[in-house]
Amino acid sequence: MSTDTDARVALVTGASRGIGQAVAVVLAEAGWDVVVNFQGDAAAAGETARRVEQAGRRTLAVQADVADAAQSQALVDGALAAFGRIDLLVNNAGIAANAPLALMPAADIERIVRTNLVGVMRMTQLVVPAMVRQGGGRIVNVSSSGASKPGLGQAAYAAAKGGVEAFTRAAAVELAGAGVLVNAVAPGVTVTEMSAPMREHRHDEVMRRLLVKRYAEPEEVARAVAYLAGPACRWMVGQTLHLDGGMKMA
Repeated sequence: MSTDTDARVALVTGASRGIGQAVAVVLAEAGWDVVVNFQGDAAAAGETARRVEQAGRRTLAVQADVADAAQSQALVDGALAAFGRIDLLVNNAGIAANAPLALMPAADIERIVRTNLVGVMRMTQLVVPAMVRQGGGRIVNVSSSGASKPGLGQAAYAAAKGGVEAFTRAAAVELAGAGVLVNAVAPGVTVTEMSAPMREHRHDEVMRRLLVKRYAEPEEVARAVAYLAGPACRWMVGQTLHLDGGMKMA
């Protein structure tokens, strides 16, 4: 990875809001230029880009669905055309659709796995050649506490996120020799739009399972991602950093 602050470029998927937006802003404040990926909310992505620019960094907002192969390729091509390099990929884009497994439509299962797992694998595959040519890079995959402590109705989501953690380990074994360090972060319930139904309808249950009796803020997860991407984290590889308020131990 380049040690030249002005040359550091991060590509953050799903960066229009929530954890992805916080990651983009925290990275910008740490000196990264940021490619802001979004699927549909152009106004929210524009707000993320504005905040990156406020931090004094360059940015580019690119609409693409990481579940789609052609759009993912266009996203990476656009980032490389604009900045000439990608030093960090944050695979944050994800979706959730909770339902009992026996009642979940097959289309929902496939959509969750395509976005949350296949999208992570494909985006990693696409950025690796550029990172290897540069002499290295970092990849941080956003998993979930649901991978190890799933709630009711989370079979598809938990399976996909568990796959992300297994993929993180496998990719680390394959890529570390080329200077590409792959790790993951697994947030617990965080104050985002995605978690709003859980926080509203299952608040008491979640609080009983937390050792730290509050939800995470997106910026707390973002700072963990920045740590995994930064110079202090040169010896960690293939690991999943759990930020779940103690839920994993409860």
